[in-house]
Amino acid sequence: MTQPRRRGRPSAHRDASLLQDEDVEMEDDSIYQTQSASQVQKNLAKHSPEQINLKVGEVVQYLLIRDQKKLPIKRADIVKNVIKEYKDVYPEIFQRAKNSLRQVFGFQLEEIDTKNHVYVLVNRLDRLQGDGMKVDDNTAKLGLLTVILSLIFMKGNTVKESVIWETLRRLRIDHGEKHDDFGDVRKLVTDEFVKQKYLEYNKILHTDPLEYEFCWGPRAYKETSKMKILEFVSMIQNKDPKSWSTQYKEAQEPAVAPSQSTGR
Repeated sequence: MTQPRRRGRPSAHRDASLLQDEDVEMEDDSIYQTQSASQVQKNLAKHSPEQINLKVGEVVQYLLIRDQKKLPIKRADIVKNVIKEYKDVYPEIFQRAKNSLRQVFGFQLEEIDTKNHVYVLVNRLDRLQGDGMKVDDNTAKLGLLTVILSLIFMKGNTVKESVIWETLRRLRIDHGEKHDDFGDVRKLVTDEFVKQKYLEYNKILHTDPLEYEFCWGPRAYKETSKMKILEFVSMIQNKDPKSWSTQYKEAQEPAVAPSQSTGR
């Protein structure tokens, strides 16, 4: 009779912890939005310049380390893990960290989810040099991702999973077999690229058996453009980009990432 109660306590504790984390995140969000510039400047007087500079450096290091796996970064995690007791000057520290990332490392911190305040680091130096996207400095993965993004764009911005696998099969990349360069292709495409926000992988409603489809993720919109992808396709097929009138017109429009779907 006592065992069920002992098992129940850790669960209740975990639930309480989750609620507490949500409360902390909401509190952090409130602090960030209500602080005026004058309040932040007033709060800066409570801390020495050395303390602020040290905290800025810690935020920069944290963001660079988190970016190694190309995973999105939540503002709540920055506050919880790095900012801590410096919440009263968070806007100043955050802005200085953003400036350092841009000026020293060539990275732009881009917000891809304004509701939950989720960020990714975009390598602006690479974009200026024309290198485009980089996936863990792995050229082979970059090539595969570019092929998939190209297919999605040319097919109307949404493509069934089966079409992706069939296209890769023609390129002798079988998602059911381990590849020499990519390893587990299915995991790379449906998990790694999705977690990195290069792709979105969503259920297609009312399908039996259940089917999935791909579209561009928010990081893809930040690190490349439809025009660059169209130019890539044109180069491969030795055609003028204007040969695809619909895609060319769309590629000329301002890049706006669609709001994140919740199909998955």
